[in-house]
Amino acid sequence: MKLGTILLGVKDLERALGFYRDLLGFPVKFQGGEVAFLDAGGPMIALRHVADLGAFGDERRAELVLHVEDVQSAYEALRAKGITFDRAPRVVMGDRWATDFRDPDGHVLSIFGPNAAVGGS
Repeated sequence: MKLGTILLGVKDLERALGFYRDLLGFPVKFQGGEVAFLDAGGPMIALRHVADLGAFGDERRAELVLHVEDVQSAYEALRAKGITFDRAPRVVMGDRWATDFRDPDGHVLSIFGPNAAVGGS
């Protein structure tokens, strides 16, 4: 497991892209629908449009995305250690699966990647 993406909820995707892409110089790796992924030289920065994004306590503001080789295996291993997930793994983009959980302070973390149980690679 490795930190692969820092996901930030943004009210205005184009404004956020103007900041991260144009001012900070992070190139866009992929953009589609409500999300844009930028190359930050290590973990990617993903900007996700959240029209009704609330104040700083809104859990949709930031999420650490842990990239794994097999979401189902990681899910089962973490559950065996006592981590409680909000939902079972699900398809989130193409052949990529994800599920999320909280740290002791309520920060959102997710596991993301293929699901070997359904032939993902």
